[in-house]
Order: sequence, then C-alpha cells, then structure tokens
Amino acid sequence: MSRINTNVSSLLGQRVLGQQNRSLNTSLARLSTGLRINRGADAPAGLIASESLRSEKASISAAISNAERAEQVVNIAEGGLQEINNLLLEVQSLVGQSANDAGLSAEEKEANQLQIDSILQTIDRISETTSFQGTKLLNGTYDFNLESQATTVNEVKVNAAKIPEGEDRDVKVLVTQSAQNAGFFLSTNGALDLSAAAATFRFDLAGANGSREFSFASGTALADIAATVNTFTEITGISAVASGTGVKFNSVGLGCSEFVQVEIRDDAGQAGSVLNLSSTASLQASTAGGTTFAAANNPLRDAGQDVGATINGVAATTNGSTARVSSDFLDVEIDLTTAGAQALAAIDAVTITGGGANFNLGPNVDIGNQVSIGISNVASRNLGSTEAGFLNQLASGQDSNVVDGDLTTAQKIVNDAVEEVSTLRGRLGAFQKNTVGATIRSLGIALENTSAAESAIRDTDFAAETAELTRSQILVQASTNTLGIANSQPQNVLSLLG
Repeated sequence: MSRINTNVSSLLGQRVLGQQNRSLNTSLARLSTGLRINRGADAPAGLIASESLRSEKASISAAISNAERAEQVVNIAEGGLQEINNLLLEVQSLVGQSANDAGLSAEEKEANQLQIDSILQTIDRISETTSFQGTKLLNGTYDFNLESQATTVNEVKVNAAKIPEGEDRDVKVLVTQSAQNAGFFLSTNGALDLSAAAATFRFDLAGANGSREFSFASGTALADIAATVNTFTEITGISAVASGTGVKFNSVGLGCSEFVQVEIRDDAGQAGSVLNLSSTASLQASTAGGTTFAAANNPLRDAGQDVGATINGVAATTNGSTARVSSDFLDVEIDLTTAGAQALAAIDAVTITGGGANFNLGPNVDIGNQVSIGISNVASRNLGSTEAGFLNQLASGQDSNVVDGDLTTAQKIVNDAVEEVSTLRGRLGAFQKNTVGATIRSLGIALENTSAAESAIRDTDFAAETAELTRSQILVQASTNTLGIANSQPQNVLSLLG
C-alpha cells in the first residue's frame, strides 16, 4: 500500500535510531567517566552495593590514617623515654662511683651530686615538654584516672582499659589462694645446749638473695641467734625471729620465687631438736615429729606460694603478691598488701574513671574498634617505688643523695626507675609493633579487597565498552541511512499522478 499521511517506515526508523543514539550516549558516558554506573538508572542494585563499598573504603582509609597518627604519637613519646633512660643509666654510674668512699674526695662527691641534680631537672623538663600538637605525652595527661583505691592494695598500674563514654570501670579482685612466705622453724628447746662447752652448732641458711653459714656456741640465746641472722637479711633474703622454743626463719618476700633452705653442718650433740616447715600463720611439721638435726645433713628446702586471684572474673597471672590480667578490654597489674594477699577475700581494688590515650583503629566508631594505652607521669618524683623511694630523693639534701645519703637505697631507687621506664618503653613498643602495625597491615588488605569489589561493580570494562561503542556507531549510521530511505519512500506516489 502507498500512503503519505503516515510514514510507518519512517517512524520505525526514528524509533530504532533513537535507541541506537541512547546506547551510543551510554557508551560514551562510560568511556569518558570510567564508570559503568553513573546514575541509579544504569544499575539500581549495583549502585546500592557500590555506594556501600565506597562508604567502607572511606571508613577504612580514615582508620589507616588514625593508626598512622597513633604511631607518630608513640614515636614521640618513646623518643622522650629513651633519653630519660639514658639519663638514668648516667645516674646509676654516678651512684656507683660515689660508693667508692675511700677513693673519692668530698669535692668529687659534690661534683657527682651536681650532675645528678642537673639530670633530675632534665628528666622533669623532658616529662613536661614532650608533646604532640601541643598535647603533653609524658606528664600524666594520658594516664588513667583512679579513685576509691582499697587499703589492701599497695599499687595499681593500669596499662590499658576500654571504658564506655560517661561510664566507670570497677576493678574487683577475688583472692582464691593466699600468698605465703617460705620458712622453717628451728626448734632448739630453748637456748643452745651442746654436748661440750667448746662445741659449736653450725648450719647453712640460703634464700633467694644468697646464702650464709652460721656458727653458734653452747648457751647462745634464741634472740641472739635471730639477731645475728637478721644482720645478713640483705644477703640471704631471710629474716629471723625468736619464737617460743626456737627460731623462725621466713623469706622476706612472698611467692614461689622465694625459698628458705637449711642444712645442718654440725649439731654438736644438740638433743631433741628438729626442723619444721614454718608459715606466717602456724607451725606445720614436715613429718610427724619434724626432721631431727642429725637427719638434716642434706639441705631441707621450703618454697613460698604465689597469690591466686581473679580480676573481674578473669584468672590472673600472679607473682608473689602481684596479680595481673591482660585482655583487649582491661590490662591491669595490682600489688596487694601482705594482708590482702594472705587472706582469701573479695576486694574492690579500684575504680577507673577515665583517662588513657584512646585511638579508634577500626572502620567503625565503637568500643570494639577502639584501643587505649596508659602513659604515666615520668617526672623524677614519680619514678621509683613505694618500697625503696622515688628518684627525687637523690637530689641534694635528700635522704639518698650521693654526698652523705644512703647509697644502697639510692641504687635500689635507680634500679626501680630504670625498670619502670624500660617497662613503659616495652609496652609502647609492643603497642606500636603489634597493635598499630598489625592494624595498618590488616586495614591495608581490607582497603585493597574492598576497592577491588567496588571496582568490579562500578568501573567500566574498557575492552567490552569500546566494542559496544563501535557497534553503536555502526548501528547509528545504518539507522540514519535507513531513515533517509524511509523518508524518501512517499515520493514514489508522485509517479502515480502522472
């Protein structure tokens, strides 16, 4: 049929040409942007998935940046601690030199004291000035805030704690096994009564610090035996006290690392005398009647016992009277008093109200992705221990100065300070290497895999799209030519009009 009012062939050609133009435009848009999905209409489900992956990428990238920032903070803090450690070693050397009393003049000792005073001032200055973007790192700014410390607790060290915003964390200790001293009871039935007036009673006494041989004459009072043993307590680590019909030997410290070992060298006819295992609470015979002196020619040894405890329901690692737990939510070390370690009881040790250096090292902002570490104040007044004292006691005029002070205590203080700084450096190093370093590596892999997944959904496959572009170009050209033919077809009707 020949009609001219409606050119159906032309309409068909226009529709097809429009489709080919849209396909061509889509290919051009994908090739020019590099994205397969430019609008929701391109792939609604793909758009949702890709945008979710892009959000994850942004969170992971922020977490990597946070971890790198945490590493920078730790680097600066560790640098300050390293310098303090070097200064403490110099103090250690000066204390040792000053102990050479006969070989040093008063002027040399005073010169050593001037150096120590200068070092203590430098340590305090490093503590106050080490900072990151204006935030002080070593002056206690990032230490944990503790309240309500129990009287049965000597010291609490909080290394890390995750605390929800606006909340406190109570630290509760349940003592399940008492800490004990090592000990023996040397029963002599009163003052020494040897078989001959010129005879001597000899025995070796060994403890965690060392050993010593003792020799006593007939008639020596129990109090004198105890006093003699106590003069060597620093050498042996054992203290003695006259008790009833004998002398009790106890290790100074608590725990499995402490021991008391007794070996009778010569009992000199001391009759009816035995060695019994001793504890701070009572006397417990090692056998039904104890071990006679004559049978104690081989060393008899008793070891102490570490405290057994749980902290917030987690079994603690213990040493002497100290208990510690280390988890991703709480890393705390608690040193109990003698009373607290030797009594089976529940103790509300301390309450952590906040503080610490907190870093968000995960893609999500929640407590599971946060880590915290405590950085204590390392000023001279805080380095040391409650038992020996603190570093500022080595300053001029203080009890442990090197001119006329107690150098034995001074060395103990410096040793404790070196151990404290070294332990803090070790914790920071472990945090930097294992927590931050591993997090950066893990997040890097996650970012790589997430980017690959997002790319598979959203990015253009140029090989396939250029082929589609070529196809669309050819089809557009063919449709254009076909439309031209369809538009000229009605002119054939003119031939019918003559």
